[in-house]
Amino acid sequence: MTPRTILRIEGGATLAAALYGYYLLDGPWWLLAVLALAPDLSMLGYLVDERIGSVVYNLGHTYTLPVALGAVGYGLDARILLLGALVWAGHIGADRLVGYGLKLTSGFDETHLSHPTAERKPRDRVPKPR
Repeated sequence: MTPRTILRIEGGATLAAALYGYYLLDGPWWLLAVLALAPDLSMLGYLVDERIGSVVYNLGHTYTLPVALGAVGYGLDARILLLGALVWAGHIGADRLVGYGLKLTSGFDETHLSHPTAERKPRDRVPKPR
């Protein structure tokens, strides 16, 4: 199994867990629908340039911020923050499941999951001569 496949499975598991958590917290489905694509607003960074765009996009598509939001929500007993964190993490999981990854600065279409080196198996790499 390739690392890419493992990350896709991990994304699916994250999406399923986030949806289940959202269900357990009795989150309103209209809120899920409204917030589901909110992390993609981070694409607006590409209006500046590709470097800024990839940094801003990646900030919105790493698990660090939704985990932090969830921790704050839990600490404050703020259900709305927990729901937001679950939707955010679920969005990232869905992206990984379908093959979208963190953006490289070389272009919007190049990600850590779609970059040509992500496809190669270790035995396909030729060692560099010394």
